[in-house]
Amino acid sequence: MAIRFLLLQNRAGKTRLAKYYVPVPEVDKAKLEYEVHRSIVNRDPKHTNFAEFRTYKIVYRRYAGLFFTLCVDVNDNELLYLEAIHLFVEILDHYFQNVCELDLVFNFHKVYLILDEFLCGGEIQETAKKVILERLAELDKIDT
Repeated sequence: MAIRFLLLQNRAGKTRLAKYYVPVPEVDKAKLEYEVHRSIVNRDPKHTNFAEFRTYKIVYRRYAGLFFTLCVDVNDNELLYLEAIHLFVEILDHYFQNVCELDLVFNFHKVYLILDEFLCGGEIQETAKKVILERLAELDKIDT
C-alpha cells in the first residue's frame, strides 16, 4: 500500500507540484503528467474520482482550478487516499489562510515541507491535522 506519485495540476495541465515516490526517468515525467491530466480533466463530474491508469489507479479531487492527484496500487483503498487528499488541502488552507494556486507557486518549498510532514516515502505518516500544524508552527519559529 503505497503512493507512487502525487501531482497538483491546474485545469490547463500545468503541473504546480510533483512528488515521485518511485523512480521515474526525467524524460518520462512530462509524458506521464500529460497522460494523467488528459485522463482526468474531461471526466464527467458524475463519475467517481478514481480512474485506471496503466497498471495502477489514479485517485484525484478537484479544488477550484487545481487537480490533486495520487497514483496508487490497484488493490489500495481509494477512499483512504481521497480523504488523504482532502486532509492535505485542509492543512494547506489553514497554513496559508485560504490557499490559492499562487501560494503553491511562490511558496513551493513550504508546500513540499507540508507534504513531507504528512507523507514519507509514499506512505501516510500522520493524519492528525492539529499535530501537523503544530510541527509546522515549530518549524516556522526556527526559520525566524
